[in-house]
Parts: sequence; structure tokens; C-alpha cells
Amino acid sequence: MIQRLDLKMKNPLILSLDIGTSSARALLFTPTGSQVPQVGTRQEYQPQAGQDGSVTLDPDWLVETVCKLVDNALEQPRESQAEIAGVACSTFATSTIGLDSGWKLVTPLMTYADSRAAGAAGQLRARLDEAAVHQRTGTLFHPSYWPARIAWLGATDPELLSRVSHWMTIGEYLIWRLFGETAVSNSAAAWTGLEDIHRCDWDAPLLDALPVRRDQLSPIVNRDHAWQGLRPEYARRWPALAGAKWFPAVGDGTASNVGSGCVSSGELAVVMGTSSAVRITLENPVPEIPPGLWCYRIDADHPLLGGAMNEGGVIYAWAKNLLHLDETGDLDQAAASLPPDGHGLTFLPLLAGERSPGWRGEARGGLYGLSLATTPLQVLRAGMEAVCYRIALIYRLIRKGLPGDPTIIASGGGLQRSPAWVQILADVLGQPIRVSSALEPTARGGALLAAESLGLLRGLEAAPRELGATFQPASENYEIYQRAIQRQQELYQKLVVEPWE
Repeated sequence: MIQRLDLKMKNPLILSLDIGTSSARALLFTPTGSQVPQVGTRQEYQPQAGQDGSVTLDPDWLVETVCKLVDNALEQPRESQAEIAGVACSTFATSTIGLDSGWKLVTPLMTYADSRAAGAAGQLRARLDEAAVHQRTGTLFHPSYWPARIAWLGATDPELLSRVSHWMTIGEYLIWRLFGETAVSNSAAAWTGLEDIHRCDWDAPLLDALPVRRDQLSPIVNRDHAWQGLRPEYARRWPALAGAKWFPAVGDGTASNVGSGCVSSGELAVVMGTSSAVRITLENPVPEIPPGLWCYRIDADHPLLGGAMNEGGVIYAWAKNLLHLDETGDLDQAAASLPPDGHGLTFLPLLAGERSPGWRGEARGGLYGLSLATTPLQVLRAGMEAVCYRIALIYRLIRKGLPGDPTIIASGGGLQRSPAWVQILADVLGQPIRVSSALEPTARGGALLAAESLGLLRGLEAAPRELGATFQPASENYEIYQRAIQRQQELYQKLVVEPWE
């Protein structure tokens, strides 16, 4: 149900909070997704990584960091008639927080990168029908998701698990701190791996198989659910938000798709930052989910089908640092000058393990074909091509279920800063690539979702697209790259699949 704005505002704005794993932002947008210039603030941070595979943050510290960003954003000047109608929030996916019956923290915030539950994921795979779970929840058993994490805690620290009365994502915890209430959006619930994405409710068979009860989980609401009436200390802190409606956090992938203009099955998003993702927005009903992909939700009406990979810009950074490549010149142009797959290398870029499409968390990278003639620049180019090959595997799986070729929109710093990489991707996919010019697509998407929920935007498709250059594929390069993809798959079979079978 759309929340109609009951305030007569001359110039309504949306405050968009974007909470990522390494930075958070508070930015202002108009209802059509234009960022208010020179208003906004950002804070960088790093999760704490342990030798045991833990990757965590302090939830209270993170909430206070976000609150300080709100302070700073509200202190910055804006048009005198501008008022904030709503507050949107997007967060990194698959955060996990446990609280006791007194709402005190029992666990730190576990990020998606926390791998301690890898063994439990394998045990669930042996005990339950993973294929059936995949079709119900859209997710596989993996240490990033809640089923494996809760099972892992039950096996390794049952006393700690017994003290948990409430399981939350970071978006829920923020709302609880601000309003004393809790609910989770369809989008964030789907990212936990515990939601039946067909029924938009917690998955009963999984709850029965795990040491978790329904009453330990927040109610699932649609993205247009809203809160008003901040707790007194926050109402005093932010008088400018007295009339604003706060919406439940959505996953960053949901917001990114919307912010880059990929709001229907006619547009496919390819996002590359440190890692990469390929996603497409669909309409109900939820399709049969191909093995290797996940399916989350944007809201009760729109599934989000795709795959996410650990490989992306991290491969560029790794090669540049390891090989001491100098960026004082134009390194991107230098990489672009090399011929496609002209280095004789087969690169398996799984340096941080695998998510989609094989979900082999234990996998590691490989580089075959080195010779005395191999140069550092060739290794960099091979890494850039290798990431695109992996994107192509996910694209193929998604494309099988579509009636035609979607418009491909690229975003994320890895692609937006590298014309060479976009051209490689266009050649590998054999499709034109349109580059998003949105500088903050995730925060923008959150703002657009809130604006539509407030009735300030007549459908997400009504928002203007922020698009830049189009890169056309070279057909002769496409054939070269298809053979290279086959070589990479053969190396994958030898190094990843066979040793672990």
C-alpha cells in the first residue's frame, strides 16, 4: 500500500542512508532521484577480521556512526523551503545480530564475509534437501546466510545461542534503537536465507530444522511500511525529521538496481565494485530459480534474480599491488591497448573463494600459461577479462529465462572508472553496455523507493535514468572470448571441482 504524504510540503526531499560494509553515507535527494548538491556526508570504517574467519562490526558503534552522519547532513544548508518527507535506508546484505530478552547485544554484527559457518553449511547440505530449499527461499546453504550461522552457533556455542531471544539485521537494529519497534522488509528478509520468497513469510520447514523460533524473528513487512514518532532523545536531536516517515531498510542490491534504472525485466544490472553482481528485476510469480543463482525480493510484487561474486575490482587492486604497476600514466588505456586474450593466460579469479555460480567457498584462484615473456600488464589484462568471463556465466543463466535481450546497465566504481573494462565486458557478452552516470546508485535507489511509497513518484519507471556512454561489442572479439571462457571453465573443473568431489 502506498503511503500518501499528508504533509503539504513545497519542496519535499528524501534523506537516504546507505550503510555498507566499509562506509556509510547520508545524502539528500529529490523525489525524482536528483542528488541535492553539496549536501551529504560519508564515514569510512573497516570490519574487524579474525584468523578464525570472523568479519564483524560493533552494532552500537555503527548505529551511532549513522546518527552522526544524519547530524552532519541536517546541519548543512539547503533551500529554505525544502523539508524532509521521508528517510530511506539501504544496508549491506546478510547482516546478523543476536540480542537477549532485555534487548542487549549477545553477538557482534556478523557481515556477509564472515565464513565461520562454512562447516555448518556443508552439514545442512548433507541433512536437508538443498534444491528444495533453494526453490523456496532463493538461497543455497552458505556461511553468508542465517541458516548456516544459526546451526553453527548451535553446534559450537549452545550457551550463547540459548541467550539469543531476537535475531536482527542492522537495518532492524537501527529502527529499534530509534523507535523501540522492529520489523524487517521483504528485501532484507530474503537476504537472510530464511524467508519463503513465494509466501513472503519465514520458511516454516527451515525453522523446524534449525534452533530458531518464529518469535525470535521480526515480522516481515513490505517496503512501504513506515514509522513516525522518534524516541524522545532522537526527536530532540533531529527536529527537522519530526514529520518524516522512516521506511524499513532494503538490501543494497535492491537499492542499487533501482538507482541505476534497472526496474523491470527489460534492464539488467551489472555492478562491479570490490566484488561484482548481476541482477534483474522480475514480476510475480517467482520463477524457477536456476542452479547457481539466488532470488531475493525488492518487495512483495517484485523478485530480484541474479548472482553475486567475490571477484571484481579486488582483482585489479591485487594485480596492481602485487606487480607494482604504476598508475602515474594511464594504466586503463595501457590495458585497453593489448589484444583480446592475447597473453596466453588462463586466469581463475577466485582469490576470495566463490559465490555464484558454483558456491564453492573453499575455492581459490589459479593462473596458468605463464612464460618468460609474460608481462605485468598482461596479467592485469588477463584478470580483467577473467572477471568478465565469470559475469558471463551468470548472464547466461539469467538470459535463458528472458524473452529477449535486456538492456545492460553497468555501474559501480570498477566499471564506471574503467572504459577498458566496460569494453571488455561488452565484447565478452556480445551485447551493448550502457554505463550508469549515477554517482551514488544505492543511495539514489533507496530514495526513489521511499519517494514512490510516499506517493511523490508515480512508479519507479517514472524516475529519469542517469545514463552515460554506450559501449558496442566487437563481434570478432566475442568469438575469441567464448573460447577463453571455455578454457577458464576447464581450469575450474581441474582445480576446484575435482579435488573437492
